[in-house]
Amino acid sequence: MTQPSAIVIVGGGCAGLSVAARLRNVPNPPDVTLIEPSEFHYYQPLWTLVGAGALDKQVTRRPQRDYIPDGVRWLKTRVTGFEPEHNAVVTEDGQRVVYQQLVVATGIQLDWHKIQGLAGNLGKHGICSNYSYETVDFTHAALQSFRAGNAVFTFPSTPVKCAGAPQKIMYLADDVLRQRQVRDRARVVYAASTAAIFGIAKYARTLSRVVERRGIETMFRHDLIAVDAANQQAYFKHLDSGVETTLAFEMLHVTPPQSAPDVVKRSSLASADGWVDVHKHTLQHVRFPNVFALGDASSLPTSRTGAAVRKQAPVLVDNLLAWRAGRPLEASYDGYASCPLVTGFGKLVLAEFDYTGNPQESFPFDQSRERLSMYLLKLHALPELYWNGMLRGRC
Repeated sequence: MTQPSAIVIVGGGCAGLSVAARLRNVPNPPDVTLIEPSEFHYYQPLWTLVGAGALDKQVTRRPQRDYIPDGVRWLKTRVTGFEPEHNAVVTEDGQRVVYQQLVVATGIQLDWHKIQGLAGNLGKHGICSNYSYETVDFTHAALQSFRAGNAVFTFPSTPVKCAGAPQKIMYLADDVLRQRQVRDRARVVYAASTAAIFGIAKYARTLSRVVERRGIETMFRHDLIAVDAANQQAYFKHLDSGVETTLAFEMLHVTPPQSAPDVVKRSSLASADGWVDVHKHTLQHVRFPNVFALGDASSLPTSRTGAAVRKQAPVLVDNLLAWRAGRPLEASYDGYASCPLVTGFGKLVLAEFDYTGNPQESFPFDQSRERLSMYLLKLHALPELYWNGMLRGRC
């Protein structure tokens, strides 16, 4: 057993690091232990532009150690079990870490295995994905080698991190194919499990016009279930009728099914759907009051984005400190999330909204319009805000 810690944070992604930094920034900061096995930290929102060939993926990766706040004990290992009944977590190297309060920020799990035939074929036969650092390069390679046929972009029937990403790369791919003068020989298809292009009507209207303008075909309520990589065939199931459809492809961009990590799903922290079961406004666990959670692993019914975490982290820290002091939990998260929807090189729609689906826009203009300024915000300002603001607990 390691030395007991006042607060244990499981997960060193943007959620875990943001909470750790904020806890160390308060007067008389509590003792904090962060458990995270990764050597590197990634700024994933730029992977869309990496896949389109606009950036080198190296700019999205930095050493994890550079972002562990001073004074935080870092256990470079993985949690393999939660024991909230005993205020403890168990790690893969055999440690049992006891806490007073626990913050779960484990992120989301990519379930590549749920697509039959995909294993071993990412990065081959035109099958690519921006959803991992290892595979994002091949998206650009697939676009550069494309000659003719179907370019298919998928969205699974599960929650995913950055729900706009599956279509962002599609719009950029359309631009690349036009630049290479092969777009007239391409059929671009968006095969998505969703019922519409986007869930918020104000932004969906713009995106529908983008799809129409670009001549993109949509196959809504279709879930990718299998691939025949060697023969470049993708198999989809219609979520309402159950009818299966086969679609040939020259390029297939896969957004993998996603879920809460298995270690969360098999624990008593999990909701019926497997996520860490927290109150949607206070971020406190509904059964274990000394446990809090935020980000992609939580049950919060909002989009899983870094922008959502930026609003969740201060609420969680305020309420966690209030709980430690025996005070009421007064901070409240309203479900804010943001999705910077790249609609082409130099064009972006900045969607911002809350639990009710109402826009919560930050700028004094209509953010549903495609704008160069918002594209430059994503390319330059948001990464700086992330690395030097959010992860440092400053914003």
